[in-house]
Parts: sequence; structure tokens; C-alpha cells
Amino acid sequence: MSIVQVRGASRDYAQGEHTVHALRGVDLDIESGEFTVLMGPSGSGKTTLLNLIGGLDEPTAGSIEVEGRDLATMSGGERSKMRLSRLGFVFQAYNLIPVLSAAENVEFVLEMAGMPAAERRERVMSTLASVGLAGMADRRPDQLSGGQQQRVAVARAIASKPALVLADEPTANLDSKTGTELVELMRTLNEEQGVTFVFATHDPKVMDRARRIVRLVDGQIEKDERR
Repeated sequence: MSIVQVRGASRDYAQGEHTVHALRGVDLDIESGEFTVLMGPSGSGKTTLLNLIGGLDEPTAGSIEVEGRDLATMSGGERSKMRLSRLGFVFQAYNLIPVLSAAENVEFVLEMAGMPAAERRERVMSTLASVGLAGMADRRPDQLSGGQQQRVAVARAIASKPALVLADEPTANLDSKTGTELVELMRTLNEEQGVTFVFATHDPKVMDRARRIVRLVDGQIEKDERR
């Protein structure tokens, strides 16, 4: 069964007296283990689609199912619980809590999900090690480089062992070398741990490593290519 099933998803926004059709009747399935890129020019709908899959926004029409559950039938609390336990998020602007250490930033999400303290600490340390930050657990974000901060964000996203990680322009604030290293890290997590990734990006480094590229234009899927 698909992790994600999108059926006839549309999203309209009011912009003054006009209506913007950000998505127009999109159908998409995401299977376990995929490393998929949603690409397209600015305004194509890729981030809108990612936000709908993550339950951060709701479609104007159509349906979104995650692990067989229709997001529209879930309460706000149920969607929040799903995001904590079954989905991971990596954003362009790392979104780390400045006063917390790397370990505490990762642990915070696990604590919100209700994981016991001893299990949390063990999971945090093993996850930080898996993203190459074993010796930096006690450093705050301002003591880390941009690439290291984004690695913390990836660790936070995968620590709960989610079904799916959604990444919105995760390399946009990184230099070319650091961005390439981050993409290789996520591809390794995909191959060795089976983490499913869906990206919204226009970064060639990410697209080059993708197994599937879904191109959106004007809110519709123009091309769906598997490699």
C-alpha cells in the first residue's frame, strides 16, 4: 500500500479580488522507500503539495491519505500526533531552537511524542551519530555551521523513525559542497535505513540523486519520471 495517496487535490487561495489556483486536480502515489523530488518553477505548486501531504494545509478539493488515513477525517489533534510520530520535516530555514543544544533539539520532538527519557537519550545519540554529529551533541545552533545545523534538522526529522520525511528546499541556504554532502547523507539514510524522502526543490544536486522526479507546472503534474 502507498504511504501517500493524493487524489484530485486542488488548492485555491484568495489574492485580493482574484483566486490563485496553486494546485489543480493532482493525483500522486508515494511508495515506501522512495527518494522523490517535486520540482518546477516558482509558483508551480510543489511546496503547496508538500504542505498538503504533511497536513500543514488542507486541499480545497480532493483527498490526501497518509498510511491509509484520510487527513480530512482527522481532528487537529490527530493530525498533530501523526506529524510527531509518522512524519518528519526538514525546512529551508533549519528551525532549530536557539537556546537548546543539538541533542536537546532532537530530543524535544521525541519528548512531545511521549517517548520515555532513557529511550529518548539513546535514540538521540544514535541518530546524531547517523548524521555525522556524534561529537557535537552539546553544541547550540550558534556553535554549528549551516550544514551542521541542517544535519541536526535531519536528525530531528528521522529520530522518531517516521514513515515519511518531507523536505522543502533543504539545501537552499547551503553552499554547493555542503549541499552535496547533505544530499548524500539523506540518500544514505534512504538506502541503509529505508527512510522515505519527498523533496520540494529546484536544486540540481537533489534532482541528480533522485530516483523519481515529479515535475509540476501551473499546479499540475506535467511529467512523472522514474529512474
